[in-house]
Amino acid sequence: MKKWLIPFTLLLVLLVSACSNGSTKEEGSETKEKDSKSDTITYQSENGPVEVPRDPQRVVVLSSFAGNVMALDVNLVGVDSWSKLNPQWDKELEGVEEVTDESLEKIIELNPDLIIGLSNIKNVDKLNEIAPTVTYTYGKVDYLTQHIEIGKLLNKEEEAQKWVDDFKKRAQAAGDDIKAKIGEDTTVSVIESFNKQLYVYGNNWGRGTEILYQEMDLKMPDKVKEQALEPGYFALSTEVMPEFAGDYLILSKDPKADNSFMETETYKNIPAVKNNQVFEVNMMEFYFNDPLTLDYQLDFFKEKFLGN
Repeated sequence: MKKWLIPFTLLLVLLVSACSNGSTKEEGSETKEKDSKSDTITYQSENGPVEVPRDPQRVVVLSSFAGNVMALDVNLVGVDSWSKLNPQWDKELEGVEEVTDESLEKIIELNPDLIIGLSNIKNVDKLNEIAPTVTYTYGKVDYLTQHIEIGKLLNKEEEAQKWVDDFKKRAQAAGDDIKAKIGEDTTVSVIESFNKQLYVYGNNWGRGTEILYQEMDLKMPDKVKEQALEPGYFALSTEVMPEFAGDYLILSKDPKADNSFMETETYKNIPAVKNNQVFEVNMMEFYFNDPLTLDYQLDFFKEKFLGN
């Protein structure tokens, strides 16, 4: 009689164990399901993985990327001074605080859930204590890939990719129309007057250069290619400006600054100036290469080159 109790007891143990294992599996599945609906995602930044909000609501941008964030319809609570100076963004940034990488107390008061900036910002360790902080090295990826990266960071990669695809089509189509009108070999240069110094730009330093040279494939003067293409920009004097001016000149300037170089005979005798082929832009509006600025630049070029 005792002999048959042993296998019966063993059977009970096995049954209980099986039930226990099943319960563990179910609990594990539930845990996994809960994890998949976590409030955070892991973003693979250039400095390693970072846990960031799945749906960020209070973003601080310390350099360059305010337009990328706004284009993806994510709320900003703090931005850099250059973004605040852009008159195109007066309405969008109304009520958004101006901050720097050193105004830590103000950033704490803003209670951000994500901080974004360039890799050269200060106090990254302290900023990380306030909120997850992600930085990017300018030019490490091209300007459109940069927007897709910010899309990944904000959990909006699909929206970012959709805009990029559409923008490339629009910009390249406009470029074909412009080349058909002004000629395949006609040159365009982008020169900026900033803080009493002139700069000429290559193909990846904002100011519309990405559109003109990368997407539209317009020609760059040889002197510009020689001096500015690799570093991105090159400082020059008024005296040598004619050597860098293309058949068309995009002149970026601060309307409130000293632009007396425009009154010199050297400037007035540049062929693009004499031929009324200078398109002046407000540097504060043309500075960046985010989607909002790129759309504005593209519309500007279409209007100036094509009249539409």
